[in-house]
Amino acid sequence: MKGNRKTVTKTKIIDVRKIEKVFTLHERNSIQVTGFSDVSFSVNRGELLALTGVSGVGKSSILKAIYRTYLVNAGEILFYRSDKSVVDLATCGESRILQLRKREIGFVTQFLKVLPRISALQAVAAPLVETGVAEQESLCQAAKLLNMLGIREELFNISPLTFSGGEQQRVNIARGVIAPKDLILLDEPTASLDEQSSERVLTLLADMKEKGIALIGIFHDRKKIERVADKTYEISRKNTDKSFQDIREVA
Repeated sequence: MKGNRKTVTKTKIIDVRKIEKVFTLHERNSIQVTGFSDVSFSVNRGELLALTGVSGVGKSSILKAIYRTYLVNAGEILFYRSDKSVVDLATCGESRILQLRKREIGFVTQFLKVLPRISALQAVAAPLVETGVAEQESLCQAAKLLNMLGIREELFNISPLTFSGGEQQRVNIARGVIAPKDLILLDEPTASLDEQSSERVLTLLADMKEKGIALIGIFHDRKKIERVADKTYEISRKNTDKSFQDIREVA
């Protein structure tokens, strides 16, 4: 019921200001191409921003720039922490980035990467254990999250690498969101999912927003965007070098 929902204070958590990324393609005579440029947006706590645009315009690269997998060549990425301090993710040191990734900023990629002998339950629980939560409690929370996302209990103790693509994606989402974070980046979280599984993921994202978590995600389905996003930011071809769009392995 709406009357029982917690009201989230819409305070800014990230401010992306005119960022640009230029790639040097060493295997192609060191030519330089612009992955994206003049990208600016902001997100509040409890909001989901959907990044949209045709394939190859640099949406995933923008997420990687925020997570600092990529260093931008220009612009600012201001992260407003809960302690009121502000960190420019574009320029801060590596040790600070590692600390933020552990406690405050998460990234859910499209592909699951775990060791072969690790069970689905262990894979999902691991990020929570790393924050100091007891193993048994972490496993319990992992089981609840997997159940919410429609993973059958008989699969919990099996390696997720044996699962279908859609099941792996749901395990990966559970693994990416189980540990408390203030900002979570999502690279096409519903891309390989059927309608029922997508609905479960969208419900999870809505619940996270109600808890005050900010989300930035790549989506292509307009109906899903309308269902879960508070606002959208479209990356157009004017933000991207034509050469970059033609070289898919860089994006």
